[in-house]
Amino acid sequence: MEKIIRSLHHVTATVSDAQEDLDFYLKVLGIRLVKKTVNFDNHNVYHFYYGDERGTPNTLMTTFPYRGWGVREGVQGAGQVTVTAFSVPEGSLDSWRSRLRDANIDVRDVGERFGEEVIAFDDPSGLVIELAANRNDERTPWVAGGVSADHAVRGLYGITMSIREPQRTLALLTDVLNYEIVNEEDRRIRLAVNGNLPGHIIDVLHSPDAPDAVNGLGTVHHVAMAVADEDEQLRVRKELINLGLEVTEVRDRCYFKSIYFREPGGVLYEVATLGPGFDVDEELSELGTHLRLPGWEEPNRAEIMQGLATVSY
Repeated sequence: MEKIIRSLHHVTATVSDAQEDLDFYLKVLGIRLVKKTVNFDNHNVYHFYYGDERGTPNTLMTTFPYRGWGVREGVQGAGQVTVTAFSVPEGSLDSWRSRLRDANIDVRDVGERFGEEVIAFDDPSGLVIELAANRNDERTPWVAGGVSADHAVRGLYGITMSIREPQRTLALLTDVLNYEIVNEEDRRIRLAVNGNLPGHIIDVLHSPDAPDAVNGLGTVHHVAMAVADEDEQLRVRKELINLGLEVTEVRDRCYFKSIYFREPGGVLYEVATLGPGFDVDEELSELGTHLRLPGWEEPNRAEIMQGLATVSY
């Protein structure tokens, strides 16, 4: 299959409290809320999308805040995305250390990884977040929350997947999804697609002794990769099915279309289209300011709003 995976698209996590989640991503990391909607598979729960001004694919972090719905705390482990990294400019990490500590967040110095300095910390739900400082990111940041333009988050840097036996995971990424191995150190194998750039990176961490991953609060639910359009998505789907993988039908997420499948190491993958984008139901200047529902849920708006937590931002 020719190279049609463009980059990462988004990372989606199961989190705890809705207000804490908003405060962290908007007020601490300074990322824009580009869509406030509901989980299309459970309309009692918000679905928040955070990203740059437009919610460009490969800048997006999305969350389902499930506090109060009986969802257990998850276990971070093998067969899961265990770290989500954001890209920040080289030389900005001292400022970020200070900002995070002012927000009572413990910062861990990872040191250099493949020649770039990295720090790590936990979000309010326990997700492991990294900031990777680099000079190769030309994406325009969303500037808000008191973060200056020369320090602001540019978007996703990449993700780390913990895998017990990585051979088949690597084969799927390289032979089918057209990622390339671009670096290795210790037990970490770095892959990139369509350029070794922030927003295009997956690290496979060989983790033979990791516990079994359990989805729940404080864990990443899935990682999505971007394709240009529905035709390319269907081509990927056909190739995956021909390999014997179980792939969902195409699902309409209003702002993009999606298919889902589980890779051999256990991580849930999504392949999502670039469009139509987040401005199909809101003006660019108003993204994230109103609760948007898919058309089939509009008749239930009053009931849905009664069941959702009250949030402010």
